[in-house]
Amino acid sequence: MKIRFDLFPQGKTKALTMSYDDGQIFDRKLVNIFNKYGIKGTFHLNSGTFGREPFINAEEVAELYKGHEVSVHTVTHPFLDCIPVEEVVKEIIEDRKNLETLVGYPIKGMSYPFGGFNDKIVETLKILGMEYSRTVISHHDFRMPENFLTWPATCHHSDNLIETGKRFLEYDYKGKLKLMYVWGHSFEFDRENNWDLIEEFCRLMSGREDIWYATNIEIVRYVKALRSLEFSANGEIVYNPSAISVWINVDDRSVEIKGGEIIRL
Repeated sequence: MKIRFDLFPQGKTKALTMSYDDGQIFDRKLVNIFNKYGIKGTFHLNSGTFGREPFINAEEVAELYKGHEVSVHTVTHPFLDCIPVEEVVKEIIEDRKNLETLVGYPIKGMSYPFGGFNDKIVETLKILGMEYSRTVISHHDFRMPENFLTWPATCHHSDNLIETGKRFLEYDYKGKLKLMYVWGHSFEFDRENNWDLIEEFCRLMSGREDIWYATNIEIVRYVKALRSLEFSANGEIVYNPSAISVWINVDDRSVEIKGGEIIRL
C-alpha cells in the first residue's frame, strides 16, 4: 500500500476561501457576487458599528451572510496589541456574544483589527476558545497554515489577484493540499472602482471540480478532523474519532472515512 495523502471533502485537492473585514454596506454587493459564482466567504464584523454610516444594520446580518460565515472582528476595532489584556478579552467576547445572538450559531474565529497581535494575544485567544484568527500577512503561496491562530493569507485582492488565481488553477496535485486565501475590505472595490476585479476572479475560479469552496471555519474544522485520524501500526486500519467525514488518498484512490468509523484500507 502506498503512503496516504490528505484530501479535501469529496476527494478535492484544492480549497478557496475569501475573508472580508468590517461589515460595511458594500458587503451586500460582494455577497451577491460570491453567491452568483458559488464562492464562500467569511465576514469579520464589528458589532459596535452596526447601524452607523456606512456600516450594515444588525437586523440584516443573518440573512445577508446566509451560506457564508460571520466571524469576530472585535466590538470597536482597536489595536489589540496596544490595549490591556482585560480590554482584549472584552472586545472579543462581547463581539462574539453580539454576533452569535444574530446568526444563531457558535462563532469560533476572528481576524485581527489592523492586523495587530502578539504572543500574549494569541495565548489569550486559546483561553477564550477561539479556533483561528487571520492576520494581514500575505505569503503569496498556497500552503496550509502552521498555526490557525496566526493565519496568513495568500494575498490581498489588490495584489495580483488574477495572476495568482491562474497559478492556483495550474497547480498539479502531488500529495500536498493547496489553499488559496484572499482577504480585503469590500469598500475597497467601491473606492477603487474595480468591482470588475472580484467579478472576474470569481468567474475564473467558479465551478472547478477539484476546488472546495469553503469558509474559514469549515477549513479549520476539516483539517483538525484530518489531523485527528488514528492509524494502526501497519497503517492498514484507520479510525476517525471526529463527527465529520474526511477523505484521504490511498493507492491513488479517494477514500472516505465517515465520522466515528473504523475501516481497513
